[in-house]
Amino acid sequence: MVKTLNLNAENNLTEKSFPVKDGARGFESQPNEYSYWIDEIEGVIPRNLQGTLFRNGAGLFEVNGQKIGHPFDGDGMVCAITFNQGRAHFRNRYVRTEGYVREQEAGKILYRGFGTQKPGGWIANLFDTNFKNTANTNVIYWGGKLWAMWEGGQPYQLIPGTLETIGQDDLDGLLKSNHPFSAHPRIKDNTFINFGVQGGVTSQTLTIFELDARGNKLKEHSHPLTGFAFLHDMLVTDNYCIFIQPPFQANGLPLLLGFKTIEQCFDFDSQQPTKIIVISRHRNYDMEILETESFFGFHHGNAWEKEGKIYLESICSHSFPKKSQAELDCTQAYFDDLCQGRLWEFELNLAEKTVTRQKILARGCEFPSVHPGWTGKEHRYLYMMVFNSSIKRGPLPAVMKLDKQSGETQRWSAAPTGFPGEPIFVPRPHSDEEDDGWIISMVYDAALHKSYLIILDAKDITKEIAKLYLKHHLPYGLHGNWTAKVFI
Repeated sequence: MVKTLNLNAENNLTEKSFPVKDGARGFESQPNEYSYWIDEIEGVIPRNLQGTLFRNGAGLFEVNGQKIGHPFDGDGMVCAITFNQGRAHFRNRYVRTEGYVREQEAGKILYRGFGTQKPGGWIANLFDTNFKNTANTNVIYWGGKLWAMWEGGQPYQLIPGTLETIGQDDLDGLLKSNHPFSAHPRIKDNTFINFGVQGGVTSQTLTIFELDARGNKLKEHSHPLTGFAFLHDMLVTDNYCIFIQPPFQANGLPLLLGFKTIEQCFDFDSQQPTKIIVISRHRNYDMEILETESFFGFHHGNAWEKEGKIYLESICSHSFPKKSQAELDCTQAYFDDLCQGRLWEFELNLAEKTVTRQKILARGCEFPSVHPGWTGKEHRYLYMMVFNSSIKRGPLPAVMKLDKQSGETQRWSAAPTGFPGEPIFVPRPHSDEEDDGWIISMVYDAALHKSYLIILDAKDITKEIAKLYLKHHLPYGLHGNWTAKVFI
């Protein structure tokens, strides 16, 4: 366990306050699709940085002027930045989901979503539970396939070199009856581990899948859950899959009657405990549920086993960041709705059924990541997006490296008008050091209303290796992954 890091214990680099409209412009749609070599570069792209960064996120926030109600409902736009012999090529393309094609042809919103209603009031939404698979949450290359992934349905398969859409993939019959295949898989020891949740607001079934390097099924097992299980991320160790189930109370009737969105139909109950679900990867797949004080955990760092106990990290907040206004409007009110999380570490004792926890970073942070080779193992370094100071509104302007052994931190900041996305660790070829590689992040620059890709030295992230400037802006993304394969 590391000590809590206070703001005053870190270096005093602080961002200037920025107008909220600067951060809000990162939610502007990018309707165009591009393909070009990136020519405007500061610094030098490492010659041994060879491969492709795939990135996904909502690209459209309206349909023919009709605004969607939540960023989760924007149509998925996949980007590919391919590195080859010291050069970089950019490509972006919308996933041609059934919903995207139908709405573009109709010129209007045809589907409800997490926070979106169809125009026409409750009558137009009455008993309509045909939600759009936006394919907007993650993108990953595995087993010779490129998947654009979403929480509530099958992944869409794309052609890696062109990003053209092939169609929904049921994984050769593994995903029966449109079974969900989450957007937050974990890869450990060359095994692809993912999950899906099906069911109603009071009881659900959690199914876990393990695939080999070719995408073939190794394991599949299901487990009943009680309550409304809003599971977004997962953790894995050698012997366990771990999930965090926050205490939500849900009422599906207003949704069925067309009065409310999904987001409006569940509430965080701070008086109830948060459940930590631990499922064995062996031995009949036994499940244990431990309870602890309530918190909301959406994104997790890593988990590992040590001396008979399980340890894990999660970005925790005191409630779920529900949006107050009916339609997407990224103004002061929108950013005030966001609940900034803090990094906590948990110790689970299955024998005694106890949970202890400690806050280890006392500042707003998100999107934690580790070297992919350390997934499920005790690690020293953690990378994440953070605030530079006590400012608690708007997008996060900096990337941090946390040394859990020494408690030291490093930061690279894009402030005052730059806002990086998820930091992705790319290992240096043929190196077995935990922090030997590069941190790559897509940054939205509000001053230019354009985006650039930053490449940082993972050993010292204050060192900029290169900035690759795009010809346009990209909206804030969600998740992405690196592959050592070159696709152009």
